[in-house]
Amino acid sequence: MGFTQYKQTFLSTLDLLDIKEINKFIELLVDAYNSRKMVFVIGNGGSASNASHLAQDLAKGTRINNNQKNRLRALSLTDNMAFITAQGNDDGYNTIFEQQLRTFANTGDMVIAISGSGNSPNVIEAIDWANKNGLVTLGVTGFDGGKLKKTAMHSVHVPVNDMRTAESVHTVIFHYVVRQLIEKFKVLNDLP
Repeated sequence: MGFTQYKQTFLSTLDLLDIKEINKFIELLVDAYNSRKMVFVIGNGGSASNASHLAQDLAKGTRINNNQKNRLRALSLTDNMAFITAQGNDDGYNTIFEQQLRTFANTGDMVIAISGSGNSPNVIEAIDWANKNGLVTLGVTGFDGGKLKKTAMHSVHVPVNDMRTAESVHTVIFHYVVRQLIEKFKVLNDLP
């Protein structure tokens, strides 16, 4: 596939997105911000990298200035290597996110689960636990959405059968969401 063809695939995939899903994603994050809830982000492989990037953009990238009191509280659970390796070694890789949520999460917190296939067992176990324990869950998926699209309370789905394109579109969505949050937080904080 040449670059021109890839670009066409990428752009046509953007046209397939449901803007209502993305707007709901933004609304959920504004709710978390207003209620001072934590936002946890999880994923594997390329989605782990996207989780780290998104959590950083949410926590630091949405700040208007260094003195801003109210900040969006976000953390990627993919970055806690000591916990992940200890948990994976002792009890299995499928528990690495669920057990961190058991340790750090409270009722009303939010979990953003990123999975291109939507079928990562450790992501599904975490979302199952979060749903049963009063957290707000959102799945970000590709392909047909897999189990995650059916299990999470809310969904942002990228209907493309290619992992690299799905992950690239996820990044575009995340950057758009952060830009929208900055504007909303300026209004909420009476900042120019």
